[in-house]
Amino acid sequence: MTAPFASLTVVAVYATLIAVAALWGAAAGLLVPRAAYRLSVEPDEAWRDSCPAGHPYTGPLRGWLGGVRCAPCATAPPAPPGPGAPAVPLVTALVCALLAAATGPRPELAVWLTLVPFAVLLALIDRRVHRLPDRLTLPLAAAAALLLGPVSLLPGAAGSWPGALLGGLALGAVYFLLFLIHPHGMGFGDVKLALSLGVVLGWYGWGVLFTGSFAGFLLGSLYGLGLIALGRANRKTAIPFGPFMISGAFAGMLFGALAATGG
Repeated sequence: MTAPFASLTVVAVYATLIAVAALWGAAAGLLVPRAAYRLSVEPDEAWRDSCPAGHPYTGPLRGWLGGVRCAPCATAPPAPPGPGAPAVPLVTALVCALLAAATGPRPELAVWLTLVPFAVLLALIDRRVHRLPDRLTLPLAAAAALLLGPVSLLPGAAGSWPGALLGGLALGAVYFLLFLIHPHGMGFGDVKLALSLGVVLGWYGWGVLFTGSFAGFLLGSLYGLGLIALGRANRKTAIPFGPFMISGAFAGMLFGALAATGG
């Protein structure tokens, strides 16, 4: 009876962990559309301070928390949702749930769940305006490095903090070199994003860093080739590369987390 009971306990812990992670992702995802709307502007434009109806944003954190519609608009007839708005909480919840399932009850999961909403936010902004704002990319890299430091000292941590720091520097250097070689094909925002993605991938080792980085390039290339095949782009057409970098890193993290648990 002891072994089956222990197995059921493990299953219950994992199921609870995944459910909590999904709920966190859904809740955090509800706050992403407003930030994405406010930050999705051209480089020479100021961040949006008002809702689509022109009402100033107010409330917690100077109006950054909340949906795209402001409080006065909440009592008005529903407006058509923004592009992809209903899917954002679902995507964020799914990503968090998958990371929880792969990572299990290890301390680095708390860091992954903290970073996911910001990664989704960056992907959304880059998809809309082909831009990765410094106010997100640089703090994200710093947060990933600082949070993983104390986590590496906790029992059960499956990664290496020095490896994470070296991974961030290595991937950032690779992207910086690509930017110098072909500045019109690689934005400097991608270089800054590579720092944080390199940190989280490097946590699980060089193999995971390579896998996640390669997956990002592969996904971006397939997307570009698909657009060319459909006649919607040519070789010189710029595409937002941030979403593919983030998707590739997510795939690498799942691989690294599963390998660390022997899954």
